[in-house]
Amino acid sequence: MDTLIHSCKLRPQESGLMLDLPRQKAAWEWMSFYVRQLAPGAAWKAGTADEETAIVLLGGRCTVDIGAGPQEIGERRDVFDGLPFAVYLPAGMTAQFQGTTSCELAECRVPSSAKSQPRIVTPKDVSTSLRGGGNASRQIVDVMPPSFPAERIIAVEVYTPSGNWSSFPPHKHEVHNPPQEADLDEIYYYRMRNPKAYAHQRLYASDGSRDTVVTAHDGDAVLVRDGYHPVVAGHGYDVYYLNFIAGSEHSLANTIDPDHAWVMKEWNGFSPGLPIVPMANGNKA
Repeated sequence: MDTLIHSCKLRPQESGLMLDLPRQKAAWEWMSFYVRQLAPGAAWKAGTADEETAIVLLGGRCTVDIGAGPQEIGERRDVFDGLPFAVYLPAGMTAQFQGTTSCELAECRVPSSAKSQPRIVTPKDVSTSLRGGGNASRQIVDVMPPSFPAERIIAVEVYTPSGNWSSFPPHKHEVHNPPQEADLDEIYYYRMRNPKAYAHQRLYASDGSRDTVVTAHDGDAVLVRDGYHPVVAGHGYDVYYLNFIAGSEHSLANTIDPDHAWVMKEWNGFSPGLPIVPMANGNKA
């Protein structure tokens, strides 16, 4: 399986899968990842017997029923128009979705046996922050952080302004060595306002055996299985990516590349391009 995956483009009133990455196909130990579009009135049932499921509504409006009757969710037209709704389903639980408008849903599934309750995450439930500094600053939206009552799934939205670096300094999470580092699979699902926009993502091994750069455009996914994986947004283009993360610990424990850790001492303030979407509940940097 390639590292860079292109999504299928659908017409606005069409339903279907835009990305179809079961973990066997993606050569991942933990995660399966899907992106689907629902047309107005189209229905979809989520949830499996032996996996926990996280679904982030990227844009549009729909109704969802997690067992207490249909509830309408969705306030943003697309990922640059506000904060997300999301749905969490433990193993053995299902949810019924129906499109109100055309909507886009990103889904992650991870094997699980934990007993928990289904939840709807609203924009009031997420937290936001600014991270980094200078031209390595970005906006973080924690949708399902490690404190969220899931067994393994973590979901984070990241907004990187034009020309800025993200996932920087480079870090890795490939070794199960808690609490210093966890062995985690990670998805980067990119969305951009302009069809000409792009981001470069460097993927390199900690032992020097691999060093590649991929160019991601709107709707592309990058699969991170190991190694360091920093990102830079193309000049002139703000970049969004959704991270789903899962692995040996419900944790974001990672190791920073020691060759680049020094840059943090040089950071002074955040990029003037931030925030890109409103800060949640009045959160500041």
